Amino acid sequence: MAGRRAKTLTPDNLRRMLAHVARSQTPERDRVIVLLSVKAGLRAAEITGLTWSMVLDARGRVGEQIAVVDASAKKGSGRFMPVHPELKAALQALRALEGPEATPEDPIIRSARGGPLKPNSLVNWFVAMFAELQMKGCSSHSGRRTFITKAARAVHRAGGSLRDVQMLAGHRSIETTQGYIDGDTDAQRRLIGLI
Repeated sequence: MAGRRAKTLTPDNLRRMLAHVARSQTPERDRVIVLLSVKAGLRAAEITGLTWSMVLDARGRVGEQIAVVDASAKKGSGRFMPVHPELKAALQALRALEGPEATPEDPIIRSARGGPLKPNSLVNWFVAMFAELQMKGCSSHSGRRTFITKAARAVHRAGGSLRDVQMLAGHRSIETTQGYIDGDTDAQRRLIGLI
């Protein structure tokens, strides 16, 4: 099972990804893609299904939450998610670049031709990026697995539970959420030492 799952990303992997997209033809858009994956844990179809109305507040500014609608979420698992500060800044930069002609109904992530990007195209975008970075075992799902794993490890510090992680991930079952979480061999060694 572990061999088939996408690898989780280290902080160094994320730095390399962000440095890579900073040199792309669409650096603001590509930074948002990476951060939607890693800092919001969104699936490829959820990323490509986002419109500006799902991230803007009543004043038309990037708000404090993302509204993932049922139509773009897997199995109708829509949800509201708080926006990570780094992701919010990236969304604000992309919004400013698009200018006042961008409507709330416009897709956030556009193809090179200006239309909405298709989920399979985004999956292929991740494949190409990871190949260029020689990050074997990573896929479009690596950011999502990283987000869920990091959230599960930190949730107790926020006063939450694994149920909160499940809700952020948009999973119907806690068992599905648990399947995304990577173990920590260092923590396991420390735990065994305490027994």
